[in-house]
Amino acid sequence: MNYSKKVGLLCPALIIMFGLSMQAQVLKDTATFRLMCRGVDYIYDLQFVQAREVYRQIETKYPGHPMNYVYRGLITYWEHYPLVPSSPNHQSFENDLRKAIEICEEKSHPADAAEYLLTNLGARGLLLLYYADNDESMDVISLASSTYQYLKQAFDYTSAYSDFYFFTGLYNYYREAYPEAHPVYKPLAFLFPKGDKVKGLKELQIASKKAIVLKAEAFSFLAGIYISFENNFEQAYQFSKTLHELYPRNMQYKAVYIKNLLLVKQYSEAESMININRKNSNNAYFQAQLSILNGILYEKKYNNLKQAQTYYSRGLKDISPFGEFGNEFKAYAYFGLSRISEANGDKHYKKLYRKQAMDLAAFKKVNFDE
Repeated sequence: MNYSKKVGLLCPALIIMFGLSMQAQVLKDTATFRLMCRGVDYIYDLQFVQAREVYRQIETKYPGHPMNYVYRGLITYWEHYPLVPSSPNHQSFENDLRKAIEICEEKSHPADAAEYLLTNLGARGLLLLYYADNDESMDVISLASSTYQYLKQAFDYTSAYSDFYFFTGLYNYYREAYPEAHPVYKPLAFLFPKGDKVKGLKELQIASKKAIVLKAEAFSFLAGIYISFENNFEQAYQFSKTLHELYPRNMQYKAVYIKNLLLVKQYSEAESMININRKNSNNAYFQAQLSILNGILYEKKYNNLKQAQTYYSRGLKDISPFGEFGNEFKAYAYFGLSRISEANGDKHYKKLYRKQAMDLAAFKKVNFDE
């Protein structure tokens, strides 16, 4: 998942827990609760056959419930990762989430208000993530503006459920940090109450320790925040390592972990991870990421600039079909090519590649210059 682009408003997995547990007749249904938790784990670990079987069982028991549309949307998002606007699956993904929102808002649900509120927020959050991942700023602004009225209602639940610290932590942190890093969102941020970055990080850490379903998401955001916003790579490493251990099949979590290993200069472990996964994955986006990460490895560990240049160039070519989604890794490659040009005494290309990198990079300090 592209952590530097996450809006940080909501997580669809939240409704998997609360969408059930808030419903009185299901509170004692521990078997269903455990099934849903297992289903979320299957999705994030890319075990889609098992995830669909969970979906079948839940849909049979609760037919037409809006949370089922969000669950199915989450499967689509990860099964076809990276989900980009040109993907043939993006329409079914958006339709499922829009349908969930429609069901939640078409009438009042006084008996199950919290359940429908959180299902609504989950659907909106996953849509916001998709739009932000693909730099669709106008869609982000439009949806986020209408989402806050629902989001602020969720703050009442933090004392009752530790998972809600994930909500409040993300809001408190991203309300301040996101517009600082992405000025295009500053006009939108002014519409919402101020946050608190320090408090937000503390709340996310509480979620990472105490949350039931959202533990992995808390680790995911903490890793991304400490890499991209805080530039504290050692702290990020603790979270990215745990995330990889929780979901060892998830290729994007592997990419984050390898990147973090390179940032803390654990080159041998990074090399081992790259070599294993270059042989065991056929995902084109992940393979392009690995090429660029391999370029960093050969540049930094071996000082083999020729081989590094080959990997950077290959990665840039292979990641180009993924458009805006690939900008973060494109920037890493151009930063590397700029350093190589400087080492070769080529001032023209040093400046050219550096400019390309800076234009693409959302976080200029994550550049592997050191």
